[in-house]
Amino acid sequence: MSTTEINLFIRKEKYMSLNSVNIMGNLTRDPEMKFTPAGKAVCNLSIANNRVYTKNSEKVTEVSYFDVEVWGLAAENCSKYLTKGNGIIVEGRLRQDRWEKDGKTQSRVRITANAVHFLPKKQNNSMDHESPASSDRPMEAQAAGATAPEDIAWEE
Repeated sequence: MSTTEINLFIRKEKYMSLNSVNIMGNLTRDPEMKFTPAGKAVCNLSIANNRVYTKNSEKVTEVSYFDVEVWGLAAENCSKYLTKGNGIIVEGRLRQDRWEKDGKTQSRVRITANAVHFLPKKQNNSMDHESPASSDRPMEAQAAGATAPEDIAWEE
């Protein structure tokens, strides 16, 4: 969505809010798959995102880490095809969890994915490398038609 489209949307829907995230990064660990008591799949991912900029004529890399929650069939595909180090693009929204611990309110923000796009594996210098087109990994795991996480009874 372009800035112009967003501005038009905001003017038209004065009280609407926008919560949208697009981020690319590499998995920092293998996916963790769980199932709700109702049998719905949920996969937790952790990704690292690098921001490279120049400061005082020196290249600086800033690394940020994000937790991602994927539901349904997309969760199953992430668990099946992704491993630590794989690159992904996540389209989703931010979600904040709050809870009490020792009388203090705790909080955490994570990304709830609407879609996860698998990036081709990095090529090494070996002649045996696999081309992205010949991989048996799907290039995309969509959460379309999935039940919203807040509509699912969840017990940890």
